[in-house]
Amino acid sequence: MKLLILGGTIFLGRHLVEAALAAGHEVTLFNRGRHNPALFPETERLMGNRDGNLTALKGRFWHAVIDTSGHLPSQVRASAEMLSESVEHYTFISTISVYGNISQIGIDEGSAVMTAPEAGQEEITAGSYGPLKVACERIADQAMPGRALIIRPGLIVGPYDPTDRFTYWPFRVAKGRTVLAPGRPERPVQFVDVRDLARWTLDMVQRRASGTYNATGPDRKLTMRQLLSECKAVSESDAVFHWVDDNTLLELHVTPWSELPLWIPEEEEMRGFLSVNCKKAIGDGLVFRPLASTIRDTLEWSASRGRGVRWEAGLSPRRERELLQKLHARTT
Repeated sequence: MKLLILGGTIFLGRHLVEAALAAGHEVTLFNRGRHNPALFPETERLMGNRDGNLTALKGRFWHAVIDTSGHLPSQVRASAEMLSESVEHYTFISTISVYGNISQIGIDEGSAVMTAPEAGQEEITAGSYGPLKVACERIADQAMPGRALIIRPGLIVGPYDPTDRFTYWPFRVAKGRTVLAPGRPERPVQFVDVRDLARWTLDMVQRRASGTYNATGPDRKLTMRQLLSECKAVSESDAVFHWVDDNTLLELHVTPWSELPLWIPEEEEMRGFLSVNCKKAIGDGLVFRPLASTIRDTLEWSASRGRGVRWEAGLSPRRERELLQKLHARTT
């Protein structure tokens, strides 16, 4: 299969390329060449900018394109319309953040999405990210009727994750001692290993699947306690978990999701974010590797970054110590 990937050198795109090459596909990358330009020398590299310079895509043919980097409607419209006669199939990587009522448990593909912004409103903020992705989905579907696959992942995790939103936990638990653990231990969490998502996406592309799919995991209930316990088992650390309830963490001004990844207070409107219904994708072949494998590989990759790396999420050691001291003072 001749495959065009828009992006392809940072996280999901990087793993898509690795999986595609391993499967023997002919891969072309289109990006600005700013991130990891030395990666994948065996692929064709086309340089351009989605904000106006798509010249390198003109007059070419691919069996399929996977759009991993479309965040703005104008970007997706330009690429999808240009490629509508040049590719047989278009996959757009969206997000579960498109759903309008994320407090609902068990959101499926038929649940209502946010209202798309007015044409020309393309500033990306915390509040506009989901609506902009809604608009991007519709544009891709309109440009490729019956040939568009819309994938809505949740939290994507694993090696090369630039966000550290999962990496924090294996790394922190491996360091041992007292670990500040957030919320109710039995609350569910969801995420998908980037390699599982990449392989399933490629399989769906090869089958020319269309329609919309939620794509997160696992295929069973996973609690925060189970996740942290598995991190401890894999790293063989001496970690002891100090569980702190939602209200106390909020009183201490701890920021959900960023300072304590995978923590969203259960009374807030986002609680459905970690309880999404993915039966459709699982029924169409999405499978998940053992959690221990994701944790172990994430730890190995994190260690390869060396000391002094800037963490994009998670509590700093100093901040965690201060919080644990305040919590201890409350009980003495």
